[in-house]
Amino acid sequence: MNPIPMNDAGTDLGSIQIAPEVLEIIAGQAAAEVEGVAAMGGGIADGIAGMIGRKNPARGVRVTVEGDRAVVELSIAVRYGFRIPDVCDQIGRAVKHAIQSMTGIEVSEVHIHIHGVQFKDKPAEQDEPAAGRVK
Repeated sequence: MNPIPMNDAGTDLGSIQIAPEVLEIIAGQAAAEVEGVAAMGGGIADGIAGMIGRKNPARGVRVTVEGDRAVVELSIAVRYGFRIPDVCDQIGRAVKHAIQSMTGIEVSEVHIHIHGVQFKDKPAEQDEPAAGRVK
């Protein structure tokens, strides 16, 4: 991906360019902090990366820059019991605010794909030793 030049963010010593991956990290972190988001990412590649323990804050995020505006696509799983439209509205607002306030790049669209629902983990039941048996 090509760096994004910052039109209004020059210094006396030169210019500032932001790698698109930075926008993906910002968007991913902002979305992950929204209450009701259970997981970021989806698909085989993200699943394999998660299994081998690779942490990627941009997991499930793609940012496309069109002119001076960014379009963000997110893939998430929602926690069971949360109203999906409300979670998505909060994600859109959080992502737009985070990217715009940190970089000055306007976010024109945020597309959210729901790839799953995560249920609460049930505590594992303890096995009771049978009478007269030694464990």
